[in-house]
Amino acid sequence: MPSRQPDPGPAASAGPLDADEHLIREAEKIATAVGRTLPGLCEVVLHDLRNPDHAIRVIENNLSGRQVGDSATELGLARISDPEYPSVIQNYANHFPDGRPAKSTSIGIKNASGDYIAALCLNLDVSVLSPLTLTLANLVATETEHRGEPLETLRNRNYRELRQVVESHAAERAVSPRALPREAKRELVRRLREDGFFESRDAAQVIADLLGISRATVYNYAK
Repeated sequence: MPSRQPDPGPAASAGPLDADEHLIREAEKIATAVGRTLPGLCEVVLHDLRNPDHAIRVIENNLSGRQVGDSATELGLARISDPEYPSVIQNYANHFPDGRPAKSTSIGIKNASGDYIAALCLNLDVSVLSPLTLTLANLVATETEHRGEPLETLRNRNYRELRQVVESHAAERAVSPRALPREAKRELVRRLREDGFFESRDAAQVIADLLGISRATVYNYAK
């Protein structure tokens, strides 16, 4: 998505910019360029920490639903209150509001006085990459003995095993689990029921979360 930037207005355009504003406007160029280099995969957000209630100056590849003018995050507030807060926090686990997993990096930007005035944040949608990872793993696998032969039926499957089956099913179709067509989701849910996954506690809710459907729909598909 193209970046959305606030109108600086006549007051901002009259006269020379102060050093902090100049630095943030230069950072806007970086945010826009990085976002357009990674379309659809990585949300890039520039926060103006001088105005925490309306901090977002630029948002590229909007994956979180936030808007220009929205408030700063907890990391931004932490940097405002503590100039010694780490400048770079890299590759930490995060989640988008709809539950999709993300890998995030936050870069604090200080002015000449050593105060944080901005933060550049990158939020990578790893849910898009997980099916690709599984597809590549299947492509390079060399173990063929017993492939396709059901050696055992596992019961009381845990969350990790359930998620792996769901993502593998989606990877075979080169989409994320939530992007599966309705009939593919129905087929998957029936397969999970036949394989004993519904015997696990809260399995229906876990499946619903992974596929982006309601729990009632999961039970309907399982019939």
